[in-house]
Amino acid sequence: MPSADYRKLSDEELIHRFIHRNDHVTINVLFERYGHLVLGVCMKYLKDGEAAKDATQQIFIKLLEDLHKFQIEHLKPWLFQVAKNHCLMQLRKAVKVVNNQFVTNEQMDSDEEWQRKIETEHLYEKLEIAITQLNKEQRTCIDLFYSQKLTYAEIASKTKYSLQEVKSHLQNAKRNLKIKLETITGGVRK
Repeated sequence: MPSADYRKLSDEELIHRFIHRNDHVTINVLFERYGHLVLGVCMKYLKDGEAAKDATQQIFIKLLEDLHKFQIEHLKPWLFQVAKNHCLMQLRKAVKVVNNQFVTNEQMDSDEEWQRKIETEHLYEKLEIAITQLNKEQRTCIDLFYSQKLTYAEIASKTKYSLQEVKSHLQNAKRNLKIKLETITGGVRK
């Protein structure tokens, strides 16, 4: 059980201790702080208690790896985005649409299909990482436009950004995502 001193530390201080001192107690504090929130996101999408618990554990295991790979400036929104994307990936894995028919994973037996699926999922993982690295305004506009399917005008109304600011944030976000994906993947994506 982490001491009260650890609980007083900010997310940034806990992350710093984990990365630079290999202090794993800090992850327990972060789990205490955000585990129930991540579990709630997973329950919302997966609608199954055991699957949500498994997903929450996988997300925190991913956090252990990602803290060493990426500079995560705002942990809470990053965790929520990763949790949401993780759950969406789980749902995508369960059922695929091939030639306008639903096909379960068991029916996908071709090595080529599995390879494409794995490559696509790796790209989605890299995309979710790249999205967390956008500034707040760009991240907000990308989420509202692509995830919530809002129009420019609806985004402007919801965020209080001007219509021009919404267009600018989306355009800059797309450009920055392309650059970040090229950096992460080590090549040019079209």
